[in-house]
Amino acid sequence: MSEFIEAAKVSEIADPSSLLVEVDEQLVVLIHAAGHYYALDDVCTHDGGPLSEGPLDATEGSIACPRHGAKFDIKTGAALTMPATKPTRSHEVKVEGEQILVRLCED
Repeated sequence: MSEFIEAAKVSEIADPSSLLVEVDEQLVVLIHAAGHYYALDDVCTHDGGPLSEGPLDATEGSIACPRHGAKFDIKTGAALTMPATKPTRSHEVKVEGEQILVRLCED
């Protein structure tokens, strides 16, 4: 299992919003919603669209692909709407002081 890696500072990401970060050479969308932080692969499983460029719905707990509108659960990465049918990977997040740390989950 990988280690926690510094991804961003708390001051860099408002609530609610998302931020594209690189964690161990992998693009991850870091999400701050309702006081919690989440991290997902920055990839729509339908056609590879960048989730970090899609709209975040903090009330619904979803982020949508900007290409075809497929929505994913920000907590689990589960595909919520078509055309996506497969989840995107979610990763562990923790906050230490001003640092947001992400540990990439293996498949």
